[in-house]
Amino acid sequence: AGKCGPAQRRRTVPSILRELAEKQQLSEEIVSLLQAQFSDLPRELHSWRQMEDYSPEMRQFACLLHLYHIKTYDYLRKILPLPHPYSLTNWLCNNKAAAGFSGDVFLRLQEKVERGDQAYRYCAVLVQDVSLQKQQEWDPHTKQLTGFVDLGAGILDADEAPLASEAIILMAVGISSPWTAPLGYFLVNGTSGPFLAQLLRQAISKLNNTGIVVLAVTSGASARGAETARALGIRIDPGRIQCTFQHPPGSAHSIAYFFDVRHALLLIRNALQCFHKVEWLGDTMWWQHVVELAALREQRVLELCSSESGRAGSKESYHLKVNLATRLFSEDVAEALEHLQKLGLASFQNCSGTVKFVRLMSSLCDVFYGRGPYGREPLLARNYTKISNLFNEAKSCFVNLTDSVGRYIIKSKRKLGFLSFLLNAESFKWLSSNYTCPEGTPSHHLHTRAFSLDPLEQFLRALQQACGSSGSPTSTVFQAAYHKLLASCSLAPSSPHSSGNASPWDVSLSQRRALTLGSIRAQYHPAPGRTLAPEYPYSAGLLLPSSALSNALTDLSLYTQSLTCTAGWVAEQLALDLQCEACLASLFEVDESRLSCRSVLYIKKLGGVSLPSASVHHITSISEQVLNQYGKVGGANKNTKLWPLELEVFQELLGQSPLFPTLTNHLFEGELNINNHYAVLVKEITRCYLKIRTNPTRHLNLKYPCRRHKLKRLKGKLSPLDSCQSS
Repeated sequence: AGKCGPAQRRRTVPSILRELAEKQQLSEEIVSLLQAQFSDLPRELHSWRQMEDYSPEMRQFACLLHLYHIKTYDYLRKILPLPHPYSLTNWLCNNKAAAGFSGDVFLRLQEKVERGDQAYRYCAVLVQDVSLQKQQEWDPHTKQLTGFVDLGAGILDADEAPLASEAIILMAVGISSPWTAPLGYFLVNGTSGPFLAQLLRQAISKLNNTGIVVLAVTSGASARGAETARALGIRIDPGRIQCTFQHPPGSAHSIAYFFDVRHALLLIRNALQCFHKVEWLGDTMWWQHVVELAALREQRVLELCSSESGRAGSKESYHLKVNLATRLFSEDVAEALEHLQKLGLASFQNCSGTVKFVRLMSSLCDVFYGRGPYGREPLLARNYTKISNLFNEAKSCFVNLTDSVGRYIIKSKRKLGFLSFLLNAESFKWLSSNYTCPEGTPSHHLHTRAFSLDPLEQFLRALQQACGSSGSPTSTVFQAAYHKLLASCSLAPSSPHSSGNASPWDVSLSQRRALTLGSIRAQYHPAPGRTLAPEYPYSAGLLLPSSALSNALTDLSLYTQSLTCTAGWVAEQLALDLQCEACLASLFEVDESRLSCRSVLYIKKLGGVSLPSASVHHITSISEQVLNQYGKVGGANKNTKLWPLELEVFQELLGQSPLFPTLTNHLFEGELNINNHYAVLVKEITRCYLKIRTNPTRHLNLKYPCRRHKLKRLKGKLSPLDSCQSS
């Protein structure tokens, strides 16, 4: 820095910070925090001349200033010998799952790269925040106060320091191989786009130092995400989109930026709800068509039986039922709207524009999730032309979308969802044009899952379970849970077809519930609490026999019908929470010859209850056999532990004919065999049935729990099993 004059020698670090605050180059909040936390730092400039002698407090000061205000840091570097920003990564690194970058994870990644494992050569970086409960606590092990902001260089525990309100989590995800690595977390009290941008650059630099090349960054499609993108140099103007940024700044290496697709879909759903109607190039999308589909009540449909059924000339009754687990922007919804239009339902006439828009969004989702006609390899050269044409069609639609008075939506306050898709499309094309997997990789294509927040959100769900609470954890609880997860974290690639530890009952899976027809019905037609009519055969009192004597005295046809109706009620209950449309459709006996999509089902009914599929009926029959063997039915055994009975049911099912034949490989999505769709379906059906049979009054809300005379009255009213009654 050279020799200082008399005036310059009188300058101190606090005086420089005050000067910057007066010039509005540094916020008063940051200045107050720095002065409160670092009151013991050397005031004179000459005390900062030897970086190797920097105390922990001096290092903490440098890291905090760099992350919160890079321009001020660069200015002070001209006065003080502060290190280059990318040298700060070592000071932001910790072991034992403390705040900051996880040193052990980076070391393990470096070892894999040094062994020549090409699967770890390229990655994407994901960033997401988690809300924390503000709470100051005393840690008896470290003998320190906790709950404060911690960026990895030490806790900011001054009396005037703020408590942490959220944790920022970073994760690396393999692009050519589906591995994940939690890179670390940072406890903050509010944050900004520039702060996250500096944090991402630090993570990218640290990954580059291990030999891993970062090709993409993904954040949420939110105000903070957009601010972060702009701070990195991304332009989201539809007229001139800049989808990449350079790292280091000014270098030749570019990195693509993505917004999470499900976040963007939620924003587009919100926009359609607010505008009610949108138009583009002669087409009109009416949101009311989607609302009417979601709210469609079961409708009875009568048709003549075919000659193949042996009942030619007679009428067969079905009930048209909407599959509420169907994804909102899917081909199934488009086909359902077309089908209902052909049936002549007045609410669905003139819905061709709605069908076209939904089908366009469905095709975009297929690309970004690697499914549908593009398969799991959408970035292959043979798909490029087709995908490029799709992106051009989407851009033409989005930039010309107008509301009911002709205002362009792309310029409105509801534009971010549409802009997110346009940016993602440009990033996707850039990667297709500039990136080719090396020959040594296990798979020669990009896993598009790496460009969404799904892997990180799966980690966050596991983190929430480890916290043991559905609410926001304190920073102490969060850190303990993170330490527990990190200890069991494997960097090995999972199955490319895996959906992690998520089950089809996981309602938090990447906002899946918020993007289904069920969510639309709940918004416009909230369902009241469900109570069962006492005239249903399974809710009349005796239900199913619980002893050998009652078996002998019971009408077998009534027994069979009661078992069928109970199984149907189980199917209906599970359908209320199931978030997988294929699994939901497999719960019922449906006529698949009428419609290829699963968004509208044709089902049969018995006694007002939907008939279950043969697989559901078989599982409940085995469950009933197990109950009879153990003699544990009725209210007297309501406190019975169910897991031994569940285990016995699973044992009985082993070696028998495969269940759910309408589903194929879809059933086995999941990282572990014990947690795939097949296992979860069997487990939930068994558990729900056993709960009903061991405590019917509680689970069925019965009006007549134990009255034989009701059965006698109903017996003559029941139709045979192969007939169908109107609900």
